[in-house]
This record gives sequence, C-alpha cells and structure tokens, in this order.
Amino acid sequence: MSDARNVLGEPLEICSTEPMTGFMRDGACETGPEDIGSHTVCARVTPEFLEYSRSRGNDLMTPMPAFGFPGLKPGDRWCLCAARWQEAFEAGCAPRVALRSTHVRALEVCDLGDLKRHAVDLS
Repeated sequence: MSDARNVLGEPLEICSTEPMTGFMRDGACETGPEDIGSHTVCARVTPEFLEYSRSRGNDLMTPMPAFGFPGLKPGDRWCLCAARWQEAFEAGCAPRVALRSTHVRALEVCDLGDLKRHAVDLS
C-alpha cells in the first residue's frame, strides 16, 4: 500500500477485497492520473443507490465475468467515483461512506461535512 491519505488525514485503509474494488483493483480507493473518474469514495452500497446508478447509465448490479466484475449487492463496499457519490447525495440517495477508506482526493468534489454525515466509521 502506498502512503495515500484518507479524508481524515490518516493512512488510507482498504475498502473491500470481497468484492475486489478500487480503480487499480487492489482493494483500496487509491487514485492516480489515469483514474479520470476519481474512484475515491468508499461506499457501502444500498438498493436505492444501485437503482439510481443504473438509472444514470452505470449498472453496478449485473455481473460482467469478462471483466472480473461480480455485480454488487446491497451492503457491498465499493470505490465510487466522487462525482457520482456527489450526484447521488444531491438526489437524496447517497450511500453511507467509510471515511478511513475514502481517499483525500474525494474532497476535490465532495464536502467533508456531507461525507461525515454519511459516515459508517465515525464513533
């Protein structure tokens, strides 16, 4: 794992390895110049979000074995594009967020206060 930081300024934690997520498919919401979509928000997907994403042209539920994609089900954690999370937030269906696994670059698109209000890992 690199020295990437999360939105809390701490080392970035793994988002999910089952299913394997991340732009680099290493389990982390790591990013780099080739990640045009900024897959930096670690979210626990909900049925509402999955339907919303499908309605916006990105079906995350249907498996695509040719690409090693198992399809997501409610409760799975997945590295979302920051802009899609923000769009879902504005539409009232943003999924919960794992802040310790959300890359600091998500803050280029998302407000930290909004992410915190949707956090699953704040005590």
